[in-house]
Parts: sequence; structure tokens; C-alpha cells
Amino acid sequence: MAALANGAPAQTRGGAATPELPAAGSSFYTAMRILPAKRRDAMYAVYAFCRAVDDIADEEGPRGPRREALNRWREDIDLLFQGTVQASTTDLAEPTRRFGLRRGDFHAIIDGMAMDLEADLFAPDWETLDLYCDRVASAVGRLSVRIFGMEAEPGDALAYHLGRALQLTNILRDVDEDAARGRLYLPREGFQRAGIAIDGRRAEDVLSEPALQKVCEELAGRAMDHFVHADRIMGDAPRAAVRAPRLMEVAYRDILRKLKARGWAPPRTRVGVSKLRLLGAVLRYGIL
Repeated sequence: MAALANGAPAQTRGGAATPELPAAGSSFYTAMRILPAKRRDAMYAVYAFCRAVDDIADEEGPRGPRREALNRWREDIDLLFQGTVQASTTDLAEPTRRFGLRRGDFHAIIDGMAMDLEADLFAPDWETLDLYCDRVASAVGRLSVRIFGMEAEPGDALAYHLGRALQLTNILRDVDEDAARGRLYLPREGFQRAGIAIDGRRAEDVLSEPALQKVCEELAGRAMDHFVHADRIMGDAPRAAVRAPRLMEVAYRDILRKLKARGWAPPRTRVGVSKLRLLGAVLRYGIL
């Protein structure tokens, strides 16, 4: 469930990986549309890669073939950095060269998807959850900030904080969808502090506990702290380089605000981005 991999399924490995556009109207689509053409196309190529490996992790069926598919992606990324372009990496070749994208960040994303594939995460300890967020979200951010044109140090710091903010918000929004897959990304320490037993229980039963509110509010506080840090970094960065991440921040902060107002007691209605709020952000950060 990578932070940028929400939207229509992308083509998985096998043919030419033409970048598939994210769902029209999504916050990611809106944020990327304001970029200059070369940067926008590069982000679409990264998005298609993220969708492809995310789909492998989320597919039904035996884990063995999916593990092999992720390993082939690792091999193709390695070949790309050795100068050999495979059909699967055709559209990543130019962005990688132009923007100095790093092999380690591609590998980190694949490693994050492997965490979902090898064993469905179920109330991981905080260290494991933070590693997962770094791989599936902040690593995507480390690729993205280079495409946006940020300098390395503030760019990586922004990827660290904004990636975690977005992913924690995703986790809080998608608790029921993840539970249907047997996954529970909320941290084990939070359940312990709330006095909720988790071992040997189904995710759906854990999510019906009245004290779940405490667990989710604690995680929401962490997400907000990361948003605050990200906001400070973007405030010091050149305006043109942070237009797209600004829109993502606005969209996901709106989701987090709505989640906190709604609460986590069942039944939990789906929360989305305010189109009016996103339009206001486009006018503020995308055009002016």
C-alpha cells in the first residue's frame, strides 16, 4: 500500500512499461499535472513502477511466483544501472539518467513490497512499521524530490517526513480495507498501551475494540508531527521545487483532519479529499 500507488492498476512486468496515468481527479494526479513536462513524465514513470510492484505484493495466490516477480524487478533495476535497459524499465531509463535517481531507492521500494508479500503485517512493532514506511513511502519520496529539483539534503529530509506523514495517514484511512486482507498496520506498542489483546485474533475483531480510538489518535499525532516538519522544510525550499509535494501535503492533511473528526469507532465511513480545498491549494501553490 505505497503512498503513491493509489489509483488504477498499472501494467505489471512483462511488456513495455508505458507510464500509466494515476486516476484522474486523485490528489496525486492533480499534484503531478502542475509539473513541467519532463518532470511530470518522470513522475508518471516512477508511479507506474510503484503500481507494478505494489500489485505484485497485493495479488491473490501463491507467494512463490510473486516473490520471483519482485526478484525479477530487482534484477531489471540492477541491469538498468549497469546500462542495460529491459522492456520493464524503458520509461525509467531517461528519468534515472536526467535526475540522478538512485538504485537503492528503487530497491527499498521493492523491499517494502516484499514485507507485505512474505507475511501480511499484523500489528508490527514500531521499528518494523517505521522501516516499512521508509521503504514504501519515503523511498518514493527520495526519488520524487530529485525529479522535483530539490537539493539532496533538504530533499531527503522532506522525503523522510512527508513520506511517513502520507503513509501513516494511508494506514489510518485504510484500516478496514487492510483488515480484509488480513493486515493490521497499526503499531503493537499502541495496542499494548490501550490494553487491547491482539495475538491470535482476527484484524476485524481487533478493530471493533472501543479503545481502538486511542491507538489511532496516537498514530495520527505522529503523522501530524511529520506534516509539521515537512511544512517547515518546504517553507525554506525554492517555491517551484515544492509545488507538487505541497499539494500532496494539503490533500493528505485534509484526510487526516477528517479522520480525526470522524473517529475510528465502527462503522467507519470512507474519507476523501475535499475538492474545494485541493483547488484552493492548486491556486495557491500551482499557479501563483
